[in-house]
Amino acid sequence: MTALRELAEASRELGALHGRRQKIERIAALLRACSDAEAATVARWMTGEPAQARLGVGPAQVHTACTTQPASSPRLTVDDVAAWFQEIGAIKGGGSKAARADRLARLFAAATEQEQQFLAHLLLGELRQGALLGLVIEAIASAFVLPLGSIQRAHMLTGEVGEVAAVARTQGRAGVDALELRLFHPVQPMLAQPAEDLGAAIATLGEPLLEYKLDGARVQVHKQETEVRVFSRQGNEVTEAVPDIVEPVRRLPVSDLVLDGEALAFGDDGTPRPFQTSMRRFGRRSDDAALRAQLPLQSFYFDCLRLNGETLIDADTLSRQAALRDVVPASLRMPSLRTTSASEAKAFLEQALAAGHEGLMAKAPQAPYAAGGRGSHWLKIKQVQTLDLVVLAAEWGSGRRQGWLSNLHLGARSNGGFVMLGKTFKGLTHQLLTWQTEQLLAREIARDGIIVQVRPELVVEIAFNELQRSRQYPAGLALRFARVRRYRDDKPAAEADDIETVSALFARQVAYRDVLSDHR
Repeated sequence: MTALRELAEASRELGALHGRRQKIERIAALLRACSDAEAATVARWMTGEPAQARLGVGPAQVHTACTTQPASSPRLTVDDVAAWFQEIGAIKGGGSKAARADRLARLFAAATEQEQQFLAHLLLGELRQGALLGLVIEAIASAFVLPLGSIQRAHMLTGEVGEVAAVARTQGRAGVDALELRLFHPVQPMLAQPAEDLGAAIATLGEPLLEYKLDGARVQVHKQETEVRVFSRQGNEVTEAVPDIVEPVRRLPVSDLVLDGEALAFGDDGTPRPFQTSMRRFGRRSDDAALRAQLPLQSFYFDCLRLNGETLIDADTLSRQAALRDVVPASLRMPSLRTTSASEAKAFLEQALAAGHEGLMAKAPQAPYAAGGRGSHWLKIKQVQTLDLVVLAAEWGSGRRQGWLSNLHLGARSNGGFVMLGKTFKGLTHQLLTWQTEQLLAREIARDGIIVQVRPELVVEIAFNELQRSRQYPAGLALRFARVRRYRDDKPAAEADDIETVSALFARQVAYRDVLSDHR
């Protein structure tokens, strides 16, 4: 049995390590040392995923529990704490809030001071150890000497890192490779990288499949007979709130189906509504008839991941497209074109932009569906370059912005943490400043003069003109003329752009300039 003390010590050590490989090996050693029954819990906790939401306790109850007199010596095991968590989460009915707080305080009374700190940080999502999901996935592969690709695929299909760790430990590669896509268990969405322009995308992919890029909400729809469930980009079920997505899929003449697509609202003139407007439909747990009448959603599907009992994740793009066309009518499919003609591709892009959409997606015809991956098989072409970055800190404004947190410190994912790429205060309306200040103060972890440092949780889409070399920031790169486009409340920090994506974009930018220079 693994002592809770060992996890607390490992978490502290991880926070002090800087190298990615060191972190991976430290987590791998922890996974090797734990029991079969503990593997799932240890893997899940080491991702730093907040646990308090599932228990029905809030920050106030956690902070109160921290005032409990700690135990003088360690005696809790991982299984002990998991059982406590399960018991607390099961408390329902009248007086449940007080009962959960009491049970939480009793758990903290059984923990040493170091263990209390670990539990509090785990519950609040404040394990600042850099052990993000990607590192834990690599650690599972290292711990049990399995191909990283097999572990990544298993996690993509199950979405549950704890289950993957448990299967890897007890069943090895055969068990991991046997894990399959399951109906009503959302698959992580495949992600795209930005392309310099349309020409660069065609040059990279050869004869890509081009599709409209919509500024909508990513949805994954699962169907089995007449049962249909809809999941958001983050894997949350939103079925009850979006009957206008459910009904058209329910009518499709197939026994089971998993579709990937986008949903958005349109104005009376047929132009797409802004992303934040469409997202209002997803912020509710149940259907709001008045809001549905005001903002009806239309869905457009661009991928088929399962059809009539067959998982299509490993099939190539063209095969999945053929399956999509077989069962989904054109009115529900994303407009697409496959061509090597620059003029045809340009006309298709202009058509998408004229319709009010963001641009195009370019997809490699022979690529599998790399769920959760952000490789070069999917490229996005927009009018302006954008990156999804994480807010690391913000500065108090002055003048007309007095009293608001304004200048944002922006970071890309790097080695299980984040590396700063620049700052911006541009593109912020009064309404957004008010919301931003409230959200950032709720995530405050420290202050340094006018700078408020925050937990790296909020993802913001940043438009910029170009990347440039910089000695000011650790990444050696900085954004030029950065401005806020929107907050990505549909995207967790673990899905923000990483520094490899930023560096690749800069390399393409430099290469493109060299080409232009050669032709002058």
